[in-house]
Amino acid sequence: MSAEHRDRGVGNDLERRTPMYDKTSVLVVGGALTGLSSAVFLGDQGVPCVVVERHPDLLIHPRLRGINPRTVELFRQVGLEPAIQAASYFSSEQYAWVPVRAETLADEEYAGIDEKEGDASDSASPSAFGPIDQDKLEILLRDRARELGADVRFATELMSFEQDETGVTAVLRDRRSGTERSLRADYLIAADGWNSAVRRRLGIGADGPGVLYHTITAMVEADLTPALRGRRVDIAYLQRPQPYTILMAHDGVGQRWVFATGYDPERESIEDYTDERVAGMVRAASGLPDVEVRLRPQVPGTDLKVLGFSIGAQVARRYRAGRVFLAGDAARINPPTGGLGGSTGIQDAHNLGWKLAAVLRGQAGPALLDTYDEERRPTGLLTMQQAFARFGSRMGPGAGVPLVDYGAVAMGYRYRSSAVLGASDDVSPLLPEELTGQPGTRAPHVTVTLGGREISTIDLYGRRFVLLAGTGGAAWISAAQRAALHAPLDAYRFGVELAGAEGAAAHGLGADGALLVRPDGFVAWRTEAAAEDPDGELERALAQVLSRAPGGS
Repeated sequence: MSAEHRDRGVGNDLERRTPMYDKTSVLVVGGALTGLSSAVFLGDQGVPCVVVERHPDLLIHPRLRGINPRTVELFRQVGLEPAIQAASYFSSEQYAWVPVRAETLADEEYAGIDEKEGDASDSASPSAFGPIDQDKLEILLRDRARELGADVRFATELMSFEQDETGVTAVLRDRRSGTERSLRADYLIAADGWNSAVRRRLGIGADGPGVLYHTITAMVEADLTPALRGRRVDIAYLQRPQPYTILMAHDGVGQRWVFATGYDPERESIEDYTDERVAGMVRAASGLPDVEVRLRPQVPGTDLKVLGFSIGAQVARRYRAGRVFLAGDAARINPPTGGLGGSTGIQDAHNLGWKLAAVLRGQAGPALLDTYDEERRPTGLLTMQQAFARFGSRMGPGAGVPLVDYGAVAMGYRYRSSAVLGASDDVSPLLPEELTGQPGTRAPHVTVTLGGREISTIDLYGRRFVLLAGTGGAAWISAAQRAALHAPLDAYRFGVELAGAEGAAAHGLGADGALLVRPDGFVAWRTEAAAEDPDGELERALAQVLSRAPGGS
């Protein structure tokens, strides 16, 4: 956001400067992983949105190299899981991440890394880890977002924005033509990265160590197989040519790599890293002084071969300011160790998407949107701490907190908010096998049969609330059918509509109990017994979760 526009007001002056005026429900600032995921999840809920991205196109750089099973579940709900599998660099059955430490890639021996990185067991999710590069995933998301009606605009920059009681007015500039126009949105999602101009404009600070170091990255083509000598390496943390140097395999056969190393932006610029200089650094890192190295452009339509990134650990002090929400790196940044950052941003978008849809449809009160901060900020803090701890075990000082099992961090985080009834005071993450339908946790995966077709209970969620009842819960089903007149709600009984022996017990339900699952697949409420007034009890639960008066529509 330029200084020229920073303090620009709305009203008549704005309209004179930018007479062209568009409207949408949600403006998403930032067209990378989190922003495009926001567009997909909003589009799947039928919410119109505009996505603006200042770059001319998607980056040709892998960055994130995979998404965890919980995140794959979210894309499964919007029909993207098959495409993700097809675009992955390994099949989920073949995938095994191999990180090592060494002086150079050619060392005789590597130091292994042991960080409790065991993923959830196969029985915990219908989805496996998704070994897909971020650039490939963003292509899928961009195309799916447009299929769902999103207006995705590249080479478009947010110049300023102002909000009032009914919406947000933004000034957008087409970077190709220089044309400015204003856009009126009900809400704005800031997915504009760790140095978010939107967050700075709102004056929201951040907690945590902050920027740890700055790094340059390049995509290089070089035959490093002589250094590997038949060994499998996905990412190498190296000491040459200097500490904080990384070589990350990009093709699985040792011919294409991502090279990264630290630099000081106060003493040098990205332009100082010429092709020749970077090639020499790759030779030093690989331990192959004569290897041929070629750099590849990273931005479509340009010759930009070296990019700069900041590696840090911080969490915004709040994720919401009025009608503006922070998501992804704009809300929280992690060191890349553990691959937690991208999945966390996608899960931010998923949590916020259904809530915005419910409020925009009038099915929920505006206070539901407060639960985005209540739920996602503690999760962002957990993720940041765990990524920082893993960073310390590989490259530098850790966060001073013990490592938590990876499956618990990725899948077992818990929510406490007004959109959850009966959540435990203990919010420490649970192992995937410990998820048994507790309020505030992800509803467990159980294989069931519905209408003669075998599915996962995870497949029931995404767009609507779901009530699950035990075999004796006919009264709960009837109450849900009546409640569906005022809320998007489906209802099923284990052992009746949902055939399968383990379903009720896996969700902590007896024969007469019931459980309410939110559209994001988190348990909002659970009762273990029949009720004298199931209609009233269910309506009260829905009203509290949706921040509305009982019986409201």
